[in-house]
Amino acid sequence: MRVMALALALTGPALAQDGRVVFENHCASCHAVERGAEAGPGPNLAGVVGRRIGGDRAFGYSPALEQAGRNWDRALLLRFLADPEEVFPGTWMGANNLPEAADRAAVADFLQSVR
Repeated sequence: MRVMALALALTGPALAQDGRVVFENHCASCHAVERGAEAGPGPNLAGVVGRRIGGDRAFGYSPALEQAGRNWDRALLLRFLADPEEVFPGTWMGANNLPEAADRAAVADFLQSVR
């Protein structure tokens, strides 16, 4: 795993192909993806695609997400990962440091695969 992270650091984020690696490097400090794992600073993202926004009952969401009134899909995740505040003004999720579209797509694909 450390070799992959070093390779990503040396080659740049645009070359990242493994969404799990990108997720672990940029998202895992706040979010778990293992079903049943406790929420951290962010909600558990296992099964997030198709789930109601603000729908993890074990997590306290910002009012912006609690009132979203829709479900997550890949397209919405891509927009959210690009700029959370633009998609849901008032969200508590800070900058996610995924400026590269390829990294956002890899993470969205990975999250879509995590059930």
